[in-house]
Amino acid sequence: QVQLVESGGGSVQAGGSLRLSCAASGPIFDTNAMAWYRQAPGKEHVLVAAISSITAGSTPYYAPFVRRRFTISRDNDKNLLFLQMNSLKPEDTGMYYCASVPRSATQTSEYQGQGIQVTVTS
Repeated sequence: QVQLVESGGGSVQAGGSLRLSCAASGPIFDTNAMAWYRQAPGKEHVLVAAISSITAGSTPYYAPFVRRRFTISRDNDKNLLFLQMNSLKPEDTGMYYCASVPRSATQTSEYQGQGIQVTVTS
């Protein structure tokens, strides 16, 4: 079973930047769309950004509330997924999870990391 491990989280002041990384223990990007999700305290688990599989063209998608601030990317040779977060706001605070995108609305992610905390202070 492929494992996902996130890194790069931490605490930053508003306006600052962080870069999250997600290391996959095996090659899953060929056929899996990948995403970053966020869960803030007391709030729902939401999609932040996604990128389609290599075979589907690696097309990015961004939630409106992070568009033009966050960038999702991959290093396919090293099985790494990234989330560059710029112009961070306090409302970006939460646990960030790297996961494969479910293949249908009735399925859950086949692969998901343990999550990493991002805290943005005002």
